[in-house]
Amino acid sequence: MIDRLLVANRGEIARRVFATCRAMGVQTVAVHSDADADAPFVAEADQAVRLPGDTPVETYLRIELILDAARRSGADAVHSGYGFLAENAEFAAAVTDAGLTWVGPPAKVIAAMGDKLAAKALLAEAGVPMLPSWTDTDEVTDFPVLVKASAGGGGRGMRVVRDAAGLSEAVASARREAAAAFGDGTVFIERYVERGRHVEVQIFGDTHGTVAALGERDCSIQRRHQKIIEETPAIVDPKLRARLHEAAVSAGRAVDYVGAGTVEFLLAPSGEFFFLEMNTRLQVEHPVTEAVTGLDLVRWQLLVAEGEPLPLGATPPVDGHAIEVRLCAEDPAQGFRPATGTLHRFAIPGVSGGFAPTKGLRLDSGVVDGSTVGVHYDSMLAKVVAWAPTRAEAARALAGALARAEIHGVTTNRDLLVRVLRSPEFDAVRVDTGFLDRHPEVFAPLLPADRLPLAALAAALASAAARRADARVLAGLPSGWRNVPAVAQLSRFTGRDCEIEVRYRLDRAGGLAEWSVDHSAADPESADSSAADNRAAGRSAADSSVAGPGAEPSAVALVGAAPARVVLDVDGVRQAYRVHRVGSEVFVDGPDGAASLVELPRLPLPTAAVAAGSLLAPLPGAVTRVHVQVGQRVTAGDPLLTLEAMKLEHQVLAPTDGVVTELPVPTGGQVRTGAVLAVIDGSPAAGDPTPSNPEEDLR
Repeated sequence: MIDRLLVANRGEIARRVFATCRAMGVQTVAVHSDADADAPFVAEADQAVRLPGDTPVETYLRIELILDAARRSGADAVHSGYGFLAENAEFAAAVTDAGLTWVGPPAKVIAAMGDKLAAKALLAEAGVPMLPSWTDTDEVTDFPVLVKASAGGGGRGMRVVRDAAGLSEAVASARREAAAAFGDGTVFIERYVERGRHVEVQIFGDTHGTVAALGERDCSIQRRHQKIIEETPAIVDPKLRARLHEAAVSAGRAVDYVGAGTVEFLLAPSGEFFFLEMNTRLQVEHPVTEAVTGLDLVRWQLLVAEGEPLPLGATPPVDGHAIEVRLCAEDPAQGFRPATGTLHRFAIPGVSGGFAPTKGLRLDSGVVDGSTVGVHYDSMLAKVVAWAPTRAEAARALAGALARAEIHGVTTNRDLLVRVLRSPEFDAVRVDTGFLDRHPEVFAPLLPADRLPLAALAAALASAAARRADARVLAGLPSGWRNVPAVAQLSRFTGRDCEIEVRYRLDRAGGLAEWSVDHSAADPESADSSAADNRAAGRSAADSSVAGPGAEPSAVALVGAAPARVVLDVDGVRQAYRVHRVGSEVFVDGPDGAASLVELPRLPLPTAAVAAGSLLAPLPGAVTRVHVQVGQRVTAGDPLLTLEAMKLEHQVLAPTDGVVTELPVPTGGQVRTGAVLAVIDGSPAAGDPTPSNPEEDLR
């Protein structure tokens, strides 16, 4: 029997394992880096051990530190979670050699499946269908192909290559990323199937020779080859489902599999399917399987590790449909660039449970209000899972909960997830791994551009209400009230790529006497239209309007304003806006979507200027490669340098034609957000024959 379990991972998976341990009466031990000292998973463990180390990431990868933590805490078993050491055969062997119970498959199985090339050869002999693959670039003649890391997963070290010219650089880049993420830069090349679906089968094995399939999951909606939406059951023909399950069980039996594992397949439009890899661990998306089967897979892991037989030998019955989304700190509009910051508020309405099988809405989160999102770890903040009797109901419930969620302080992919779930193509199951590439419309923010003025007006009125609530004298008078109407009050904000001016005047009863909103591009040269085209202005509340591209004038009246809530009457329809202010940041959640604004001071202090043509670091990280040198001429789109953050490589591209005049950060240098990475002189004096087009400069 396991008495005290150490989880050699962090974040939401540690919290997930701890939840089952509490239900089973098993004591828990967390390990943590200095960066995670105040994280929720550390607080929830019965004991916690600090892992010393030079960098926050490396601390979790040092086997000797994990084993020492187990010894000091008195743990008698180790669970790897997923990621980090989860698929490290050396770690599994070390845990067993130390006399501890290893919750997972044997080390020899991890080693066999961890080398994807060896795994393909082994399972091909067991009759599992395979895609052709190569290790030598000279052998590749047919394109497109996919470069893949032989160790690890999660989309790291993967590159799609469509012609021979880009193959060498793709292999080199994939090797660097794989080495950084997994400590092994080995890659191979595989035929790329266009419009393929990613369908995987959850398997479970015990020490008594049983290997069972627990259903399949469709994980086709992906970004950067990483899953972001997963569902079960997959919409496939029953005969195909049976073949998938049979192939997965055959793969498990071929290696005497024990514990939780996943066999991943690529389903071609023709109906053929091919083995991709076997993940020898619990998958991120396991909650959807728990939702439709009612099984606690972590509990099964612990029981199997104790030597218990599986309670069933066949696929359990499936009840309803479940969909999971990975809510990540990233900006989809900027190539899924990771985002950092402080999560001031994290609230998703309607949650019925978390970290355990449940019907309705489930939240497995690694963060809470006040959590800091840094650059050291994966960008996933939480998993949100919806169960319902049908697929359509599950998608609608999940989209609705996400749309109403309050996620303040860190940019996320929430709007993208909602748009995908609500898209006709998703509803019709027209999905594959290239879904996002073909549907750029899902990258649009939920808040329409013509509704941004209403959000800004709500922010201004809430700020005014807050100032009146804090007033020491005459607090009952409306903000800015005068006996004789005077100039309107002014609030200025910055939003996403725009500046907003809100002018308003309240009457003696506190109603909205007049208002106007002017919003224009932050960079005047990048505006698609003049500021006048984006102006919402009016002389009185009755004839004031919200105007934007294609918008109809709307009569707006103030129903009520408080520091945290503003209610407006728009064309006779009441709309409530929730307003949350943190310093100068103002977060507005309304019926049409959310806006994140920064209120500008009325008398701003002078700030240091940067040189014209400066490219600033979009997030903190390390410069791993510099592709150009000072004095070199570049054209728009040329790679200047490579920035590594959150275990991924991000290329910094030239925004315009010109000459590189400064490269202040050398290879290996660490940078903070806003640091100057390069300076490009794009003026005609630098050698351009004609001035560049500002609209092209901002591609």
